[in-house]
Amino acid sequence: MISPVSSIPQSAHRHRPEATPYVDLTRPEWSALRDKTPLPLTAEEVERLRGLGDVIDLDEVRDIYLPLSRLLNLYVGATDGLRGALNTFLGEQGSQSGTPFVIGVAGSVAVGKSTVARLLQALLSRWPEHPRVERVTTDGFLLPTRELQARGLMSRKGFPESYDRRALTRFVADIKAGKDEVSAPVYSHLIYDIVPDQRLTVRRPDILIVEGLNVLQPALPGKDGRTRVGLADYFDFSVYVDARTEDVERWYLNRFRKLRETAFQDPSSYFRKYTQVSEEEALDYARTMWRTVNKPNLVENIAPTRGRATLVVRKGPDHKVQRLSLRKL
Repeated sequence: MISPVSSIPQSAHRHRPEATPYVDLTRPEWSALRDKTPLPLTAEEVERLRGLGDVIDLDEVRDIYLPLSRLLNLYVGATDGLRGALNTFLGEQGSQSGTPFVIGVAGSVAVGKSTVARLLQALLSRWPEHPRVERVTTDGFLLPTRELQARGLMSRKGFPESYDRRALTRFVADIKAGKDEVSAPVYSHLIYDIVPDQRLTVRRPDILIVEGLNVLQPALPGKDGRTRVGLADYFDFSVYVDARTEDVERWYLNRFRKLRETAFQDPSSYFRKYTQVSEEEALDYARTMWRTVNKPNLVENIAPTRGRATLVVRKGPDHKVQRLSLRKL
Protein backbone atom coordinates (compact mmCIF):
# COMPACT_ATOMS: atom_id res chain seq x y z
CA MET A 1 0.00 0.00 0.00
CA ILE A 2 1.34 3.43 -0.95
CA SER A 3 1.09 6.04 1.80
CA PRO A 4 -0.54 9.40 0.98
CA VAL A 5 2.77 11.18 1.57
CA SER A 6 4.84 8.98 -0.70
CA SER A 7 2.27 9.34 -3.49
CA ILE A 8 2.89 13.11 -3.77
CA PRO A 9 5.36 13.81 -6.60
CA GLN A 10 8.74 15.12 -5.48
CA SER A 11 8.27 18.17 -7.73
CA ALA A 12 5.30 19.23 -5.59
CA HIS A 13 7.51 19.22 -2.51
CA ARG A 14 10.16 21.26 -4.27
CA HIS A 15 7.70 23.95 -5.44
CA ARG A 16 5.72 24.27 -2.23
CA PRO A 17 5.61 28.02 -1.41
CA GLU A 18 7.74 29.10 1.52
CA ALA A 19 5.76 29.87 4.66
CA THR A 20 5.63 33.60 5.39
CA PRO A 21 3.91 35.76 8.00
CA TYR A 22 3.10 38.33 5.30
CA VAL A 23 0.38 38.68 2.70
CA ASP A 24 1.68 40.32 -0.48
CA LEU A 25 -0.54 42.83 -2.25
CA THR A 26 -0.20 44.61 -5.57
CA ARG A 27 -0.88 48.32 -5.74
CA PRO A 28 -4.43 47.83 -7.17
CA GLU A 29 -5.23 45.17 -4.53
CA TRP A 30 -4.05 47.45 -1.74
CA SER A 31 -5.80 50.51 -3.16
CA ALA A 32 -9.15 48.68 -3.16
CA LEU A 33 -8.86 48.27 0.62
CA ARG A 34 -9.40 51.98 1.29
CA ASP A 35 -13.14 51.21 1.00
CA LYS A 36 -15.00 54.54 1.13
CA THR A 37 -12.39 56.44 3.13
CA PRO A 38 -12.60 60.09 2.01
CA LEU A 39 -9.50 61.95 0.83
CA PRO A 40 -9.00 64.80 3.33
CA LEU A 41 -5.92 66.42 1.75
CA THR A 42 -5.63 68.84 -1.15
CA ALA A 43 -2.94 68.83 -3.83
CA GLU A 44 -1.38 71.89 -2.18
CA GLU A 45 -1.19 70.12 1.19
CA VAL A 46 0.43 67.07 -0.39
CA GLU A 47 2.98 69.30 -2.11
CA ARG A 48 3.95 70.84 1.24
CA LEU A 49 4.28 67.42 2.89
CA ARG A 50 6.46 65.70 0.34
CA GLY A 51 10.23 65.61 0.75
CA LEU A 52 12.79 67.02 -1.65
CA GLY A 53 13.08 64.69 -4.65
CA ASP A 54 10.15 62.51 -3.57
CA VAL A 55 7.30 61.90 -5.99
CA ILE A 56 3.95 62.11 -4.23
CA ASP A 57 0.64 63.23 -5.72
CA LEU A 58 -3.02 62.83 -4.88
CA ASP A 59 -3.21 59.52 -6.73
CA GLU A 60 -0.39 58.11 -4.58
CA VAL A 61 -2.09 59.36 -1.43
CA ARG A 62 -5.42 57.90 -2.52
CA ASP A 63 -4.01 54.54 -3.60
CA ILE A 64 -1.44 53.93 -0.86
CA TYR A 65 -1.83 56.14 2.18
CA LEU A 66 -5.61 56.32 2.49
CA PRO A 67 -5.85 52.51 2.85
CA LEU A 68 -3.00 52.66 5.36
CA SER A 69 -4.73 55.37 7.40
CA ARG A 70 -7.89 53.24 7.42
CA LEU A 71 -5.93 50.18 8.54
CA LEU A 72 -4.20 52.16 11.29
CA ASN A 73 -7.51 53.57 12.49
CA LEU A 74 -8.77 50.00 12.82
CA TYR A 75 -5.58 49.03 14.65
CA VAL A 76 -5.95 51.91 17.11
CA GLY A 77 -9.52 50.88 17.94
CA ALA A 78 -8.59 47.21 18.28
CA THR A 79 -5.59 48.00 20.47
CA ASP A 80 -7.73 50.13 22.79
CA GLY A 81 -10.18 47.23 23.06
CA LEU A 82 -7.38 44.78 23.83
CA ARG A 83 -6.02 47.05 26.56
CA GLY A 84 -9.49 47.30 28.02
CA ALA A 85 -9.79 43.50 28.08
CA LEU A 86 -6.41 43.20 29.78
CA ASN A 87 -7.36 45.78 32.39
CA THR A 88 -10.59 43.92 33.07
CA PHE A 89 -8.67 40.69 33.54
CA LEU A 90 -6.24 42.40 35.94
CA GLY A 91 -9.05 44.13 37.78
CA GLU A 92 -7.64 47.54 36.88
CA GLN A 93 -10.64 49.22 35.28
CA GLY A 94 -9.82 52.72 34.18
CA SER A 95 -6.02 52.30 34.24
CA GLN A 96 -3.92 52.83 31.11
CA SER A 97 -6.76 54.84 29.57
CA GLY A 98 -5.61 56.87 26.64
CA THR A 99 -2.32 55.04 26.17
CA PRO A 100 -0.77 56.51 22.99
CA PHE A 101 -0.60 54.32 19.91
CA VAL A 102 3.01 54.33 18.64
CA ILE A 103 3.99 53.85 14.99
CA GLY A 104 7.56 53.33 13.78
CA VAL A 105 8.63 54.32 10.25
CA ALA A 106 11.99 52.92 9.10
CA GLY A 107 14.06 52.87 5.93
CA SER A 108 17.20 54.12 4.23
CA VAL A 109 18.31 57.69 3.82
CA ALA A 110 16.62 59.23 0.72
CA VAL A 111 13.99 56.47 0.45
CA GLY A 112 11.15 58.85 1.42
CA LYS A 113 10.34 57.73 4.96
CA SER A 114 10.00 61.33 6.20
CA THR A 115 7.34 61.98 3.56
CA VAL A 116 5.54 58.81 4.63
CA ALA A 117 5.64 59.90 8.28
CA ARG A 118 4.36 63.41 7.48
CA LEU A 119 1.54 62.03 5.32
CA LEU A 120 0.48 59.60 8.04
CA GLN A 121 0.47 62.39 10.59
CA ALA A 122 -1.74 64.56 8.36
CA LEU A 123 -4.13 61.74 7.46
CA LEU A 124 -4.45 60.18 10.91
CA SER A 125 -5.12 63.53 12.58
CA ARG A 126 -8.26 63.89 10.40
CA TRP A 127 -9.88 60.85 12.02
CA PRO A 128 -12.17 62.09 14.85
CA GLU A 129 -11.10 59.25 17.18
CA HIS A 130 -7.49 60.48 17.49
CA PRO A 131 -6.95 64.11 16.48
CA ARG A 132 -3.67 64.59 18.38
CA VAL A 133 -0.96 63.00 16.25
CA GLU A 134 2.69 63.90 16.95
CA ARG A 135 5.77 63.03 14.91
CA VAL A 136 9.39 62.84 16.06
CA THR A 137 12.53 61.83 14.22
CA THR A 138 15.41 59.96 15.78
CA ASP A 139 17.82 62.61 14.47
CA GLY A 140 17.33 64.48 17.75
CA PHE A 141 18.89 61.55 19.57
CA LEU A 142 22.09 61.51 17.53
CA LEU A 143 25.08 62.14 19.73
CA PRO A 144 26.32 65.74 19.42
CA THR A 145 29.16 66.31 16.96
CA ARG A 146 31.63 66.86 19.77
CA GLU A 147 30.74 63.48 21.28
CA LEU A 148 30.86 61.72 17.90
CA GLN A 149 34.32 63.15 17.28
CA ALA A 150 35.53 62.10 20.72
CA ARG A 151 34.34 58.53 20.07
CA GLY A 152 35.67 58.42 16.51
CA LEU A 153 32.16 58.00 15.11
CA MET A 154 31.80 60.93 12.70
CA SER A 155 32.26 58.59 9.76
CA ARG A 156 29.50 56.35 11.16
CA LYS A 157 26.88 59.02 11.75
CA GLY A 158 23.48 57.35 11.34
CA PHE A 159 24.76 53.93 12.40
CA PRO A 160 23.08 52.51 15.54
CA GLU A 161 26.06 53.34 17.75
CA SER A 162 25.86 57.05 16.84
CA TYR A 163 22.59 57.50 18.75
CA ASP A 164 21.83 57.86 22.43
CA ARG A 165 19.64 54.77 22.24
CA ARG A 166 18.90 54.69 25.94
CA ALA A 167 17.53 58.26 25.88
CA LEU A 168 15.48 57.53 22.74
CA THR A 169 13.92 54.41 24.24
CA ARG A 170 13.21 56.23 27.51
CA PHE A 171 11.55 59.07 25.57
CA VAL A 172 9.11 56.71 23.83
CA ALA A 173 8.57 54.67 27.01
CA ASP A 174 7.60 57.83 28.91
CA ILE A 175 5.10 58.81 26.23
CA LYS A 176 3.69 55.29 26.21
CA ALA A 177 3.36 55.46 29.99
CA GLY A 178 1.13 58.53 29.63
CA LYS A 179 3.38 61.22 31.08
CA ASP A 180 1.92 64.69 30.64
CA GLU A 181 5.01 66.15 28.98
CA VAL A 182 8.04 64.49 27.44
CA SER A 183 10.82 66.41 25.70
CA ALA A 184 13.46 65.50 23.15
CA PRO A 185 16.57 67.22 21.74
CA VAL A 186 16.29 69.00 18.40
CA TYR A 187 18.57 68.27 15.45
CA SER A 188 19.33 70.74 12.66
CA HIS A 189 20.24 69.49 9.19
CA LEU A 190 21.47 73.01 8.49
CA ILE A 191 24.24 72.94 11.09
CA TYR A 192 24.48 69.11 11.00
CA ASP A 193 24.31 68.91 14.78
CA ILE A 194 22.08 69.00 17.85
CA VAL A 195 20.74 72.51 18.53
CA PRO A 196 21.94 73.68 21.96
CA ASP A 197 19.28 74.71 24.49
CA GLN A 198 16.37 73.69 22.27
CA ARG A 199 13.86 70.94 23.03
CA LEU A 200 10.80 69.45 21.38
CA THR A 201 7.95 68.85 23.82
CA VAL A 202 5.28 66.21 23.26
CA ARG A 203 2.10 66.38 25.38
CA ARG A 204 -0.02 63.24 25.67
CA PRO A 205 -0.66 62.46 21.98
CA ASP A 206 -3.28 60.01 20.79
CA ILE A 207 -0.75 58.71 18.26
CA LEU A 208 3.02 59.11 18.13
CA ILE A 209 4.95 58.51 14.90
CA VAL A 210 8.67 57.75 15.37
CA GLU A 211 10.67 58.03 12.15
CA GLY A 212 14.30 57.07 11.65
CA LEU A 213 16.88 54.88 9.97
CA ASN A 214 17.25 52.25 12.67
CA VAL A 215 14.02 52.35 14.66
CA LEU A 216 13.43 48.62 14.14
CA GLN A 217 16.78 47.56 15.57
CA PRO A 218 16.44 44.90 18.29
CA ALA A 219 17.67 45.76 21.76
CA LEU A 220 21.28 45.02 22.59
CA PRO A 221 21.96 42.70 25.53
CA GLY A 222 23.16 44.42 28.68
CA LYS A 223 26.55 43.90 30.28
CA ASP A 224 24.97 41.18 32.39
CA GLY A 225 23.91 39.34 29.21
CA ARG A 226 20.22 39.98 29.72
CA THR A 227 18.09 41.16 26.81
CA ARG A 228 16.76 44.66 27.35
CA VAL A 229 13.57 46.28 26.13
CA GLY A 230 14.25 48.02 22.83
CA LEU A 231 12.63 50.96 21.06
CA ALA A 232 10.64 48.73 18.67
CA ASP A 233 9.11 46.88 21.63
CA TYR A 234 7.00 50.00 22.24
CA PHE A 235 5.62 50.10 18.70
CA ASP A 236 2.01 49.09 18.05
CA PHE A 237 2.60 49.18 14.29
CA SER A 238 5.65 49.69 12.10
CA VAL A 239 6.29 50.56 8.45
CA TYR A 240 9.47 49.81 6.49
CA VAL A 241 9.90 51.85 3.30
CA ASP A 242 11.81 49.65 0.86
CA ALA A 243 13.43 50.08 -2.56
CA ARG A 244 16.28 48.61 -4.58
CA THR A 245 19.67 49.83 -3.38
CA GLU A 246 20.62 51.22 -6.79
CA ASP A 247 17.41 53.27 -6.90
CA VAL A 248 18.03 54.69 -3.43
CA GLU A 249 21.56 55.66 -4.45
CA ARG A 250 20.22 57.54 -7.46
CA TRP A 251 17.62 59.33 -5.32
CA TYR A 252 20.31 60.20 -2.78
CA LEU A 253 22.54 61.79 -5.43
CA ASN A 254 19.61 63.66 -7.00
CA ARG A 255 18.61 65.00 -3.61
CA PHE A 256 22.18 66.09 -2.88
CA ARG A 257 22.23 67.94 -6.21
CA LYS A 258 18.98 69.76 -5.37
CA LEU A 259 20.14 70.59 -1.84
CA ARG A 260 23.33 72.05 -3.31
CA GLU A 261 21.14 74.44 -5.30
CA THR A 262 18.92 75.34 -2.32
CA ALA A 263 19.57 74.67 1.38
CA PHE A 264 23.36 74.36 1.03
CA GLN A 265 23.46 77.95 -0.24
CA ASP A 266 22.65 79.20 3.26
CA PRO A 267 25.81 80.75 4.80
CA SER A 268 25.07 78.81 8.02
CA SER A 269 24.91 75.46 6.24
CA TYR A 270 27.47 72.83 7.25
CA PHE A 271 27.53 71.76 3.59
CA ARG A 272 27.97 75.23 2.07
CA LYS A 273 31.54 74.30 1.07
CA TYR A 274 30.07 71.99 -1.58
CA THR A 275 28.49 74.96 -3.33
CA GLN A 276 31.96 76.52 -3.72
CA VAL A 277 33.29 73.71 -5.91
CA SER A 278 32.18 72.29 -9.24
CA GLU A 279 29.08 70.12 -9.37
CA GLU A 280 31.17 67.09 -10.31
CA GLU A 281 33.48 67.58 -7.31
CA ALA A 282 30.46 67.93 -5.03
CA LEU A 283 28.86 64.79 -6.47
CA ASP A 284 32.12 62.90 -6.04
CA TYR A 285 31.87 63.69 -2.32
CA ALA A 286 28.22 62.53 -2.27
CA ARG A 287 29.15 59.28 -4.02
CA THR A 288 31.89 58.70 -1.47
CA MET A 289 29.44 59.33 1.39
CA TRP A 290 27.01 56.85 -0.15
CA ARG A 291 29.66 54.19 -0.73
CA THR A 292 31.38 54.48 2.67
CA VAL A 293 28.54 55.47 5.04
CA ASN A 294 24.97 55.29 3.78
CA LYS A 295 25.13 52.09 1.74
CA PRO A 296 27.01 50.10 4.43
CA ASN A 297 24.51 51.32 7.03
CA LEU A 298 21.63 50.25 4.80
CA VAL A 299 23.10 46.81 4.04
CA GLU A 300 24.44 46.03 7.53
CA ASN A 301 21.86 47.61 9.83
CA ILE A 302 18.72 48.97 8.20
CA ALA A 303 17.68 46.37 5.60
CA PRO A 304 18.09 43.41 8.02
CA THR A 305 15.29 44.92 10.17
CA ARG A 306 12.78 44.85 7.29
CA GLY A 307 11.35 41.54 8.46
CA ARG A 308 10.43 43.08 11.83
CA ALA A 309 7.99 45.56 10.25
CA THR A 310 4.21 45.19 10.28
CA LEU A 311 4.02 46.62 6.77
CA VAL A 312 6.70 46.75 4.06
CA VAL A 313 6.07 49.40 1.40
CA ARG A 314 8.07 48.66 -1.77
CA LYS A 315 8.84 51.51 -4.16
CA GLY A 316 9.77 51.27 -7.81
CA PRO A 317 12.46 53.27 -9.66
CA ASP A 318 10.07 56.25 -10.02
CA HIS A 319 9.46 56.52 -6.23
CA LYS A 320 5.93 55.18 -6.72
CA VAL A 321 4.79 52.32 -4.46
CA GLN A 322 4.41 49.09 -6.44
CA ARG A 323 3.77 46.36 -3.85
CA LEU A 324 3.07 46.02 -0.14
CA SER A 325 3.57 43.18 2.32
CA LEU A 326 1.34 43.18 5.40
CA ARG A 327 2.12 40.99 8.38
CA LYS A 328 -0.87 38.78 9.05
CA LEU A 329 0.56 36.52 11.76
